[in-house]
Amino acid sequence: MTTATTRRGESRISPVFVGILAVTAVTGWATWTGFAAQPGLAVFLFVTAAWIVSLCLHEYAHARTALHSGDITVGAKGYLTLNPLKYTHAQLSIVLPVLFVIMGGIGLPGGAVFIERNRIRGRWRHSLISAAGPLANVLFAAVCTAPFWLHALDGVPLDFRYALAFLALLQVTAAILNLLPVPGLDGYGVIEPWLSHKVKRQVEPYAPFGLLFVFALLWVPSVNSVFFDAIDAILRGLSVDDFSRACGHELYRFWRDTPEVCTLSP
Repeated sequence: MTTATTRRGESRISPVFVGILAVTAVTGWATWTGFAAQPGLAVFLFVTAAWIVSLCLHEYAHARTALHSGDITVGAKGYLTLNPLKYTHAQLSIVLPVLFVIMGGIGLPGGAVFIERNRIRGRWRHSLISAAGPLANVLFAAVCTAPFWLHALDGVPLDFRYALAFLALLQVTAAILNLLPVPGLDGYGVIEPWLSHKVKRQVEPYAPFGLLFVFALLWVPSVNSVFFDAIDAILRGLSVDDFSRACGHELYRFWRDTPEVCTLSP
């Protein structure tokens, strides 16, 4: 039986992550109360900070599951502190996903924590480590959409409602993209332990380009339509309406004029 062990301090939450949480809380409060002179700026900061929190939780889920599966080195690497600066590729894990949100309003899968897979025994454990990150996004999406599917929106300010709807969109797109069985993504990591050694060797050279391949496919109109139809169907199933998501995206882009219709209740 594997025992998860870490040294004192290796699991201590980083001040960097606490700072990101503080920004999320303060800007969430400003969005809720309408305190900010520029509501769109408050929404922008709230959604961006909350998105970074979710990226940290995504990577933490990978690392924590790996720890309990046999890789006791994740603590020394700083992965259990929730500090995004400790990730293998901070640019891929944090900077690039945030840029994609700003430019296109899509939840790009986050980057990497380096797991020493040779320390882990059992195909199920390997699969669970890969699945843990997207499952963290699923849980985050469930929290964001809870006021919608619980029909508990009475008293929730419009700007905050729209921000939650847009944040939920990011979480769902990140989860779906990450779960695609494409080399380099977590979905492939889930099925990889069950593939033959020959197949894995053939696929391995393409892993660094998996995400680029997915985004190239999304430029194909028919593929793009199918993908976002699936995202829409999931969010509608969670009672998150198209209007709230669209207005959340418009508010997020505070440097543009927000349509007047978004000041009205859907």
